[in-house]
Amino acid sequence: MSMTPPPGWYRDPSYPLVERWWDGTTWTDHRRQPEVPQQPLTQPESPGAGGSGRARAVALVTAAAVLVAAIVTGAVLLRDDGGGEEAAAQTTPAVASPTDAGSPSPSPSGSSPSAGDPSVVVDELNGITFPLLDGWERPKYVADHDTVMTTPGTYDCPGDPGLCRHGRVVSRTATATDETSPKALAEGDIEDAADSAYEHDLVDSRPFRGITSHRLVKAGSVAVAGRAGYFVRWKVKTGVGPGGYVESLAFPSSVGSESLVIVRFAFDAGADGPPLSDMDRITKGIRSVGDEDGDSGVGSSIGPSK
Repeated sequence: MSMTPPPGWYRDPSYPLVERWWDGTTWTDHRRQPEVPQQPLTQPESPGAGGSGRARAVALVTAAAVLVAAIVTGAVLLRDDGGGEEAAAQTTPAVASPTDAGSPSPSPSGSSPSAGDPSVVVDELNGITFPLLDGWERPKYVADHDTVMTTPGTYDCPGDPGLCRHGRVVSRTATATDETSPKALAEGDIEDAADSAYEHDLVDSRPFRGITSHRLVKAGSVAVAGRAGYFVRWKVKTGVGPGGYVESLAFPSSVGSESLVIVRFAFDAGADGPPLSDMDRITKGIRSVGDEDGDSGVGSSIGPSK
């Protein structure tokens, strides 16, 4: 019985010289140059061990061939576009059956320099890290896999039954649009961001009985991880509860095809919500993965709002 591999960077089955992002279901358009692995050290052979040395060489060659076959061979997934007979074929990273010891599964590339830093959250897909401020934690028991951090704990939603959080930060790649302008993308995304936070949740419940009104709080250009971005911030009033603040922040990724990244902030208003200044602090602290000096995370205004 085969297992679906977890999200990560794998050798691109259509072009094995680069790595491609597998989101756990399908291949995305994100590609990058593979990291160069270090060569393992080998012990010199002792005299008279020629036979065992040749056996080890054969085993290594066989293992390498099996690994390459496992990477470039995958199950073919056919999807119906809903428009007729046309179907698209995709290959998935092959994962060995638990009983098949001779076919090792491919593994994601090595962890980034920031992966073990407890003060940051790594978004490997988009090549960025987020500062983990006081009062925030990595997501726990969160249904949306794009969530990068939340405020600790939950509370009973004031509307439909369920558990709510006072603050959420979500990071995703803008793949369902041809938009190339961060300003246009942020302006077009803010309504969806507000709806997903305070109108309907993932199971179509209404934890705050919907949004009754909104107003623009702030908008403008901003540098994010050394890239020109744009943000739009709303304050929303809800049917029940204190309402909240929602922001859509758009900027180009620094990796792969440099697709636009959308970061969504949703902070409850009132005394229990996180400080609104955390939106700016998190934005200012976004870095490119591996940027230890912090030169790329300017986070300051780079021009007038347009």
